[in-house]
Amino acid sequence: MNTQFETLMSYGRDGRGYGGGYNNSFRNSSFAKPVEAGKEYDVEITETGSRGDGIARIQGFVIFVKNGKIGQDTVKVKVNSVGDRFATAETVLATAATPSGALE
Repeated sequence: MNTQFETLMSYGRDGRGYGGGYNNSFRNSSFAKPVEAGKEYDVEITETGSRGDGIARIQGFVIFVKNGKIGQDTVKVKVNSVGDRFATAETVLATAATPSGALE
């Protein structure tokens, strides 16, 4: 019985079982991100981040848009960097809908 207890204890301490701490393996570079650094995308700013930047999403992937504002119908952004959980971008071209629905 002592051997079984030692096995459980070593399993927990070696970092691969319960109590092993945070495992970051699901966020590796092989995860295909829907955006690439240096490319431009048309997005809609749907939220404002805590630092005042606009937040857009492409296939659920978060993009922080510098100086992006909610209410801009379509924003063309250029992605500056892509991280494990989000990307950063800057506005290239913003268009807004007129009251008649036509783009300016």
